[in-house]
Amino acid sequence: MDDKSIANMAVLAGEIMLRSGAETYRVEDTIKHILDTAGTAETESLVMLTGIIVTIDRPGQEAVTVMRRVHERGTNMHRIVEVNEISRKYCAGELSAEETWEKLKRIKGKQYTVWMYNLSTILVPAGFAPLFGGGLREIFAAGGAGIVLAVLMTIGKRVKTGAFILNILCAAGIAVAAVLLKLWNPLLNMDTVIISGIMPLVPGVAITNAIRDTLRGDYISGGARALEAFVTAAAVAIGVGVGMALTTVFWQGGGL
Repeated sequence: MDDKSIANMAVLAGEIMLRSGAETYRVEDTIKHILDTAGTAETESLVMLTGIIVTIDRPGQEAVTVMRRVHERGTNMHRIVEVNEISRKYCAGELSAEETWEKLKRIKGKQYTVWMYNLSTILVPAGFAPLFGGGLREIFAAGGAGIVLAVLMTIGKRVKTGAFILNILCAAGIAVAAVLLKLWNPLLNMDTVIISGIMPLVPGVAITNAIRDTLRGDYISGGARALEAFVTAAAVAIGVGVGMALTTVFWQGGGL
């Protein structure tokens, strides 16, 4: 396999890991191990939250540089583990370059169907409700808020709504659903329902990775992750506030 193909394979592995929520140093380490299979060539990799740059410089030849922009990021630990396993087998000689490329391409596709994602989005709020002191009514109410969240997220992704706006709309939808359920059942703990409902939106992994990257000296990626987490948290807070305010105003105005 030529240097360009090795560089492309390394970038693909790094892109999958970065989009799945891996720390910057872990992505760079995986890319470096793959690039080192090029032999005596000098290899370098630079990974930031929004992009990857790799270079293979062989004496007497023109250097090969590949850059990839990473637009979307999420959390998928299974994909990170899979890429690690594949890269280790490739570097150990247990997989050929062609086999490694095909396995990485398969990982890049969607792991679960839309209905499975939506089902998880419904079950996560319902599962968090007892942890926040909720009873049976809060569990069912949180599941109802999860249904609203799943519908809004599915529609938002299909129309390609920006992440910031989508988080605001989803959080507002959860708040509106919680307020309406509170009006229907006054004994319902609305705060528990809202907190449980927004848990799928909370950027917990991003905050953790921001701290880990910063402590390892990756200040650009650490700062970017921290800013991303802050923006996400701000969008969720704004959405909840707007949803509760609008529902309350509409109710007091005689609409409910």
